[in-house]
Amino acid sequence: MVFWEEYASDEAMGTFAPIVVYWLYAGLYELLPPLDGYRLHTRKEEKVKNSVPLASVIKGVLLQQFFQATVAHGLFLFTSMTNASGITVQPSIPVQIVQFIIAMLVMDTWQYFVHRYMHQNKFLYRHIHSQHHKLVVPYAVGALYNHPLEGLLLDTVGGAISFLVSGMTARTAVYFFCFAVIKTVDDHCGLWLPGNIFHTLFQNNTAYHDIHHQLQGLKYNYSQPFFPIWDKLLGTHMPFNLVKRPEGGFEAKPIKNWSQN
Repeated sequence: MVFWEEYASDEAMGTFAPIVVYWLYAGLYELLPPLDGYRLHTRKEEKVKNSVPLASVIKGVLLQQFFQATVAHGLFLFTSMTNASGITVQPSIPVQIVQFIIAMLVMDTWQYFVHRYMHQNKFLYRHIHSQHHKLVVPYAVGALYNHPLEGLLLDTVGGAISFLVSGMTARTAVYFFCFAVIKTVDDHCGLWLPGNIFHTLFQNNTAYHDIHHQLQGLKYNYSQPFFPIWDKLLGTHMPFNLVKRPEGGFEAKPIKNWSQN
């Protein structure tokens, strides 16, 4: 039994919990003090370089989440209709862990190739993906700020495929998609905080993705949200060093003399 069982179905939680978690986790970052000593960009850079106001970012994220919830609801409805017995048996913890890993790898694969193609295709970049890159200096609330078509193709369809291929239940999907949302927000938070477990466990982290948002890394570090596997295999991996700025904070700088795989 889980804590929400008396109040909502697994399908309802799978639809809406990731949205709630997004705003709670992103909101937590917004409520933090300036923390200039841990920022990857100065507040001045964020103000000058970003070309879209916060209100527009919030509207864009809410629009994407509307489509996300619609697709998720339809997906859970479809899988429940195809369950002939009408009874869902929750698998063991080891099986769920394997399903998690499969879903992570599937999501990474889908997002890498779609993301990379959106950069390589000039029409798609100019009219679709460039909206996300209007946030040259990423911040938490803007993690899912995309063109609606990109949000549908990259995140929503990618999530649906991960769910179907892994074979996870709606209940497992609640945990997986909430985890994926937290990881995505963290990758865009713009802060290199001490003790951040994501920076310890994942090479694909806040600084890694920050490189991609900068001019020198625009055609590198496409991988998201979990592992840099495809970047390393296909020669689009740009390693970096974190360098302390004299005025405080850090800067992610590409390593000199690095070469493509």
